[in-house]
Amino acid sequence: MHHSLKRIILAGAACAAIFSLSACGGKADAPKAASSEAPASGKVTVYMPSPAGLSNKIAKGFEKKTGIKVEQFQGTTGEIMARLEAEKANPAADVVILASWSDGLSLKQQGSLMAYKPKEADGLSPHFKDNDNELFGYSASAVGVIYNTKLIPELSADWSELANPEYKDKLVIPDPEKSGACKDFLAGYVSKYGFDALEGMAKNGMKVPGANKAALEAVTTGEAAILVAGVDYNAYTAIKKGEPLAFYYPKSGTIVNPRPAMIMKNAPDKENAQKFMDYLLSDEVQSMVADANLLPGRTDVKAKHVQLSDIPQIPADWDKMMTIASETAARLNALCK
Repeated sequence: MHHSLKRIILAGAACAAIFSLSACGGKADAPKAASSEAPASGKVTVYMPSPAGLSNKIAKGFEKKTGIKVEQFQGTTGEIMARLEAEKANPAADVVILASWSDGLSLKQQGSLMAYKPKEADGLSPHFKDNDNELFGYSASAVGVIYNTKLIPELSADWSELANPEYKDKLVIPDPEKSGACKDFLAGYVSKYGFDALEGMAKNGMKVPGANKAALEAVTTGEAAILVAGVDYNAYTAIKKGEPLAFYYPKSGTIVNPRPAMIMKNAPDKENAQKFMDYLLSDEVQSMVADANLLPGRTDVKAKHVQLSDIPQIPADWDKMMTIASETAARLNALCK
């Protein structure tokens, strides 16, 4: 009886082992060679700024094309940068897109980016990529003046003229510590013209309602008449919806701000990140960019409204602008309180 019971137990253990192997594929897998890169996970984690509609279209298009799931975090440039800082010990982002070229350059300076040259990168505007293949402006925007046509039927004032008494208590501006586009514009403007005009606007009662969305809403509702440094694609989208708004680029120029797409050096899914970068510069996405009223990164894709060459521009000295951007933003916010 004892020997029979022992044989039954041993046979049962053998069957359990065989069942376990069959459940995992029928046979034991051979050991895999060690790899410096983690295997592709079937997903890619992307941090993206507004417009949300464009981000969602890009994510759905990529999933359909590749079968790779896109996990998104959407926020302002400031919110994305804060999240990256909070996640330093446990990185989650594979690809980061910002609305501020200077903030992208700051990530590069920190050594946070991985070099990779996407397909179609040679077709980008010359100023929309860096020499080390770490930042790629897949799209761009510029700021100008948005005004409520019910309150002011026509307006063409230059930046400095908005400090004139006739515009007192009519001005708002996006919070430059939240809006990357506004922050970079201020840095570029101050680099060329100094701070006097901005100080004059602040003394003229200019308010800071919040980031781009809140600032635009203040003018759309008539709470304010003029939005200083309003983002062009937001203006075009609102006007198309029938809002009582008009938009122009002041004659003394603006900063065209490439929106950098970057692969993080500590990306958990680098292979999928590279595929996503390739997709951003594809015909499909560049067409989506134009439809969202942004400036396409590639020179062979036309914008829906004003072409890049027709925008009056302040030449962007990004190295100089980076040194003053945060300080300028904080200074203006303090003056407008």
